[in-house]
Amino acid sequence: MSEIKYKEEFIKRYQKLTDFDKFKEINSKYLRRSIRINTLKIKPEILISRLQREFSISKIKWSDIAYFVEGSRRDLGNLVEHSLGYFYIQEAASLIPPLVLDPNPGELVLDMAASPGSKTTQMAAQMQNSGLIIANDAKYQRLQSLYSNLQRCGVNNTIITLNNFDRINNLKFDKILLDAPCSGTGAIRKSLGTLLMWNPNMIRRISKLQKKLIVSSFNNLKDDGILVYSTCSLEPEENEAVINFLLNKFDNAKLEDIKLDINRSDSILEFEGNSYNSEIKKTLRIWPQDNDTEGFFVAKIKKV
Repeated sequence: MSEIKYKEEFIKRYQKLTDFDKFKEINSKYLRRSIRINTLKIKPEILISRLQREFSISKIKWSDIAYFVEGSRRDLGNLVEHSLGYFYIQEAASLIPPLVLDPNPGELVLDMAASPGSKTTQMAAQMQNSGLIIANDAKYQRLQSLYSNLQRCGVNNTIITLNNFDRINNLKFDKILLDAPCSGTGAIRKSLGTLLMWNPNMIRRISKLQKKLIVSSFNNLKDDGILVYSTCSLEPEENEAVINFLLNKFDNAKLEDIKLDINRSDSILEFEGNSYNSEIKKTLRIWPQDNDTEGFFVAKIKKV
């Protein structure tokens, strides 16, 4: 991979947040390919046996059905097994939000920003195609990929909806996943264009949207329901600040510990003059150098 150029303002900002040399080093390496086996269509041992004829397979430790895949071929999407929906090409850290949400068969679940469907199809498999998932997106052009992936993976407990976040207000959900639109600074290895677009004004603008989304999500949650908020951003304004906003707005929003076998970094409790609720230490902040994955942020919130 060619040398990545960082804006001076980006460097100064991220030097306050992490070991920037390690961050820069991991971003210069290709992202490992990983897959999630679709248990709605095939047993893991059968698919692994098929793939091992051509690839080296190693288990991702925080999932029972996900694997890193190495081999001379990089076009996993062209495999027959992919076309048949036997597996989903999914980044290893992207598996975490549905694992934390833990939707069960029979529950009513909302995927607030569902496209392209990686997490929706993962949740459908966790629910064994039982219960109901409302897979929503606010942009019409994104629905085609969502529909295609649901169909390919044999998902039949899901309804696709096209709604702005403020129009979902007639149902109360057992569980809600808000994998929010974000700046994507945790996914630089996958999209170098993120660095070209990055600027502090963009971060502030996205953070305002995320706060509206999380309030709408929390309002649509049943009592004792669970909301999982996640981003592939590393910006405190998009992560800890959004959770802090929710905790200040709702007395009945309580953070829960995230128990997962994964290397993690401390949550950011102070940044650029802002201090956040100490409960935010219960959130999960993962830098790319922690596990050789994308960077991710995940919070688990209960409505008590």
